[in-house]
Amino acid sequence: MLATCARISWAVLLLMAMGCTLASAKANTSLEQSPPQAAENEQPVYAPKPEALTASSRRAYAEVFKLRLGTARELLRPELASAPTAPAPLLVANCADFIELLCTQDASRYEALAASQEARLDALDDAPASALRDYARAEITLHLGLSQLLFKHLVMGGYHLRSGYHQMQDVVKQYPAFLPARKTLGLCQFAVGSLPEGYHWLLRLLGLTANPETGLQNLALAANQPNDFQTESQIYLAMIREGYYKKPEEALRLTERLTTHQPDNLLFYYLLISTNKRQHHADAALAAYRARPAGPAYLPIPYLRHMAADLLLYQGDYADSERENLAFLRDYKGQHYRKDAAFKLYLAAWLGGQPAATVARYREMINRPGPADVEEDNYAQHYYHEAVGLNPILTRARLQSDGGYNQQALKTLHAFRTTPATLWRDRIEEPYRRARAFQGLGQLDSAWFYFERTQTVAGPKAPYYFAPQAALQQGYLAQSAGNKPVARKYFQKALNYPWHEYKNSTDAKAKLALRELK
Repeated sequence: MLATCARISWAVLLLMAMGCTLASAKANTSLEQSPPQAAENEQPVYAPKPEALTASSRRAYAEVFKLRLGTARELLRPELASAPTAPAPLLVANCADFIELLCTQDASRYEALAASQEARLDALDDAPASALRDYARAEITLHLGLSQLLFKHLVMGGYHLRSGYHQMQDVVKQYPAFLPARKTLGLCQFAVGSLPEGYHWLLRLLGLTANPETGLQNLALAANQPNDFQTESQIYLAMIREGYYKKPEEALRLTERLTTHQPDNLLFYYLLISTNKRQHHADAALAAYRARPAGPAYLPIPYLRHMAADLLLYQGDYADSERENLAFLRDYKGQHYRKDAAFKLYLAAWLGGQPAATVARYREMINRPGPADVEEDNYAQHYYHEAVGLNPILTRARLQSDGGYNQQALKTLHAFRTTPATLWRDRIEEPYRRARAFQGLGQLDSAWFYFERTQTVAGPKAPYYFAPQAALQQGYLAQSAGNKPVARKYFQKALNYPWHEYKNSTDAKAKLALRELK
């Protein structure tokens, strides 16, 4: 969340935004995977019937999972009144508050909701010791720390994040068969262990160390055995494999299955939309967006409109894309993704042929005060400061390829011509765009040729993301072909490039891929 310390908080938040909050809706959605290996130096855990949420808390948790927070709070009210120190309703109530903060990023709600989190921790101190009590205390401590980091209270946020992490380690040691703790600890371990080297100084300062493989093993334990958090654990595991290991199949299957089983679950639709968007299935993502459940019972999620605006931009529907992003900026209470939305408004107006004054107004919106911590905002701000116009042919081809319209992208690229005045950036981007289109079409030899050409044109020090991303993709292609030495060469090459707009995520993926090759 900030250029230095706070960026680590946003990296962790991105991984843990669901992980510390959302519980299992009782869907039978196993990932159909082989039994996991045990975490380091431990035997696999085959738990007896675990300490569970109460029936009313479980019903409320299912409503939190659907993003119907008002309904969840009403269901919890009687139990909280009759048993004010009971861990199950306190945990679920905290999940509802925490997810509200994460989804809305409404600063006007922060003080009250953070105070409620601290009050629940005080109440748990008076509860009898148990696995669920200790787990709830560690989980709520993590919620509090992440809430504080989100709203830039860095010292206290770092303190509570460190405390919650160590508490969760202690819960696993004391109650090794309690699978919910494996779920959260595994997610923490993966988040900490996969951060780029540039943040390791802060991890050392906080006293946090972890192995991402150990985190995945703990997550798999919670994903493969029945517990109140099994579906949640399956989601995290599938999303990590999709986002960091280039293995999208189970995430696509899982999100399709979840929405089929629970068509009234807005979270599941969010996952279906975002997964299809990342996998360049714009038509499927838009269909899911239009089919999502809606109504006053659901927590408003303005970010959905921002995603829809991207999808419409990929299709060339510039007017509707503009309308969705304007609605996002109107309704959203947070600060992140505003620069990205302004950049996309600029693209829609520019490519859609709007008056120059409108195009200039949207471009100036990028530079309004606000954080540029997430990579999309950073890219938009960098574009603004670079003050070099985009090439319309390459821009259209990029958007088409991002949506999975690869034949159209190649057709668009036919019109690109290099002249002595062509910018170095555009000379690098052109073969990269061809490579991504051929990759999307499954024409891997052509993709490899143009990825290699991208790096040749860029050289080792071009300050753009095209060459490092090309190297990363070549690593994945070689890995899929079973050629580990070549894969290792290109993953390392991706790491060696200097600063670029997506260096954090590119480096994290390359590092994890190299670890997997071992």
